[in-house]
Amino acid sequence: MNSSDLWNLTEVQFCFALVNNSCPRNVRSVLSVSAMYVVMIGAIVMTMLGNLVVIISITHFRQLHSPTNFLILSMATTDFLLSCTVMPFSMIRSIESCWYFGDLFCKVHSCCDIMLCTTSIFHLCFISVDRYYAVCDPLHYVTKMTIPVIEVFLLISWSIPIFFAFGLVFSELNIIGVEEFIAAIDCTGLCVLIFNKLWGVLASFIAFFLPGTVMVGIYIHIFTVARKHAKQIGTGPMMKQTGSENKMKASSKQESKATKTLSIVMGVFVLCWLPFFVLTITDPFINFTTPEDLYNIFLWLGYFNSMFNPIIYGMFYPWFRKALRMIVTGMIFLPHSSTLSLFPAHT
Repeated sequence: MNSSDLWNLTEVQFCFALVNNSCPRNVRSVLSVSAMYVVMIGAIVMTMLGNLVVIISITHFRQLHSPTNFLILSMATTDFLLSCTVMPFSMIRSIESCWYFGDLFCKVHSCCDIMLCTTSIFHLCFISVDRYYAVCDPLHYVTKMTIPVIEVFLLISWSIPIFFAFGLVFSELNIIGVEEFIAAIDCTGLCVLIFNKLWGVLASFIAFFLPGTVMVGIYIHIFTVARKHAKQIGTGPMMKQTGSENKMKASSKQESKATKTLSIVMGVFVLCWLPFFVLTITDPFINFTTPEDLYNIFLWLGYFNSMFNPIIYGMFYPWFRKALRMIVTGMIFLPHSSTLSLFPAHT
């Protein structure tokens, strides 16, 4: 053994210095570690606070108690839980390349990760159904999108991902056929979610590609119908408009704006998570040779989606900005604040 080999040995750091078969730590410069912690902690805090504002706003202000907003409330709860239960532990694993929290919690963490991601896209899928009836069948919207219907949507959005995530991980169906690879990389301080070829495709299809395709199809149809309605209103006979016509025009404009906003939420979701799910499918077919840093970049791009949703609400929804001001200034604690109007007078 020459001097260079001895130097390389001294440079290797382990997750658990006094434990046999400990995983090696990813040695990074102080600058890169600091930058990564700043970015990731910033994302966690923004995700937590942004979604908390949505949760407080919709639960506190009676004006916001609508079917669509109950779905948005549940999705904000999903994103908030992700920021509390998943992202902090993923941050330490991504930066240190070590898992310090035990094998059981590794499985629970992986389950929560899959569950909350799948729950988010299920919510978005049902929100697109809600928007479909609001724009394409407005006369029957109130009778079709009732609170019991929303409760069924929420039950499906939460129950299926829970059974899917915990059932898959704890049954270990996802690692059948790749036991040799797992045994080769196994060490103390490792927490990775490995998918075999079958479940890499199935999990991505169930959690992302199937509901995502449904959403895209629904929104394309919605935009086609909305554009047709806009043309019909814009090219109608030149006559003095009645109050009901003005009201219909304003309602159509409001629904169109809400639909565009929610479609942007969906579009951001797809762009954030698409690289990760493509990687999940392809990784088993390239013998799990994806670089760890690339995997982490795609994973955190997906996490950032939970941070972007409240920002989109703030950009497009005046009620969100007004509610935020009331929360920050403490006006929300005043008596009868829940009955104050969050909408401009003309709406």
